[in-house]
Amino acid sequence: MAQNFPSNSQLPSDISTAISRTAKPSSEFYSLFSEEEVLGIIHALEIRREIPLKYSYKGRGAKIWNDFYLKYIIPTWYKTSNVEIDLLKDNFKYLNDNIKIGKKVNIVDVGAGNSYPVKNFIQRLNKLGKVNKYIALDISEELLNLSKNNFKKWFPLVEFISSTIDIENSCVPKTLFQNKASLEIDDTAKIFFHLGVTIGNHQNRDGVLKNFRDSMGKNDFLVFTNEIGSNSTWDGIVRGGCKYHVEGIYEWVKSKIGIKSEDCELVRKYDLKTDSIVANMKLRHNYTINFNRIGIDKKIEISEGEEITIWRHHKFEIPKLLQELERSGLELIHYSTDKYKSHIMVICKRMF
Repeated sequence: MAQNFPSNSQLPSDISTAISRTAKPSSEFYSLFSEEEVLGIIHALEIRREIPLKYSYKGRGAKIWNDFYLKYIIPTWYKTSNVEIDLLKDNFKYLNDNIKIGKKVNIVDVGAGNSYPVKNFIQRLNKLGKVNKYIALDISEELLNLSKNNFKKWFPLVEFISSTIDIENSCVPKTLFQNKASLEIDDTAKIFFHLGVTIGNHQNRDGVLKNFRDSMGKNDFLVFTNEIGSNSTWDGIVRGGCKYHVEGIYEWVKSKIGIKSEDCELVRKYDLKTDSIVANMKLRHNYTINFNRIGIDKKIEISEGEEITIWRHHKFEIPKLLQELERSGLELIHYSTDKYKSHIMVICKRMF
C-alpha cells in the first residue's frame, strides 16, 4: 500500500538524499557559448569533472575578472607595485635590444583581457617608434571590447586588431598578419605575450605551448609569466585570484549551470593528479545536469560528494618548465624572476 506523507512533513532522510536534483543551464548560457563550446564543456564535465576556467571570461564573467583586476592587481597610490608590470619593465631592454635595428614589431597579446599589463611596455616601445600594430586575442568578445576601448584611449595612433581565439585549441591565424593593401602576409617580427600567469591556468599546457610554437616565425618571441615554486607545499591560505576571482567564478558557474547555492560548497585544495591548486564546486546532493538546447540533448549524472573543478593554477619549478618548453619545440633564451622569487617571466623562441 502506498504511503501518503502530510504536505508539511519531511521526507525520511534516506529517501531525501537519494533524490537527484536537476540543473538546467540558463538561456544566457546557451547565448554565450557556441555549440562547439557547449560540447567542450560537456566533454570536460564527463571526462574530468571540470568546467574549464577559460569559459568563465565570457558574458558577465568579463566584468567579474576586470573588477577583480582593477581592485586587486592594478597599481594604485597605496599599492604601487605590480609583479607582472615590473617584470616587463625589467625585461624591456632585453627585448628592445633584440629587435633588429630600424625594424618595428607587431605585439600579439594572447589572452589580452583589459590590456593593462602591456600598457607601459607598449608606451616605451612606441616612443622609440618600434610598434607596428597591436593584435589583441581572447576567448571573450566582452574582454576584447574592453581591450579596444582601453587601447584606443591610450594609443589612438597605433593600429588595433582583435579576434576571438582559444589558444588551447588553435594556432594564431596567419590572416591576422596580412597587409590590407596587398593581402600578403606581413613578415614583421612579432612579440607574442601570454601574461596574467595564464599559462598555469590551462588544462593542456603542452597544447598551448605547441600552438604558440606553430604560430611563430624565426624572428618572433614568446613572453609569458607564471608563478614558480612547488604546488604541493601550498600552505592552504587562499590569496589573490584563488580567493577573490574564484569567488566571482563560483557564483557565475552556479547561476549559468543552474545549481542551487544550498546544494554545493566551494573547496580549494592541492590536487596531486594535476600538481595544481584547484577550486572545486562540491555537490551536497546527487545532481543531473540537463543540457537540452541548440540541437544538444545530454544528461550528466554527478553524485553527492563529487567535485567539479572551476579554477586551476599550476606553479612551475624551473627544471619542469624547461622540460615542457623543450617538449613543445620552444627554446628558453632568457628569463628573470621578481625580487621575492615568486614569479617568473620567460622569453622563448621556436626551435628549428
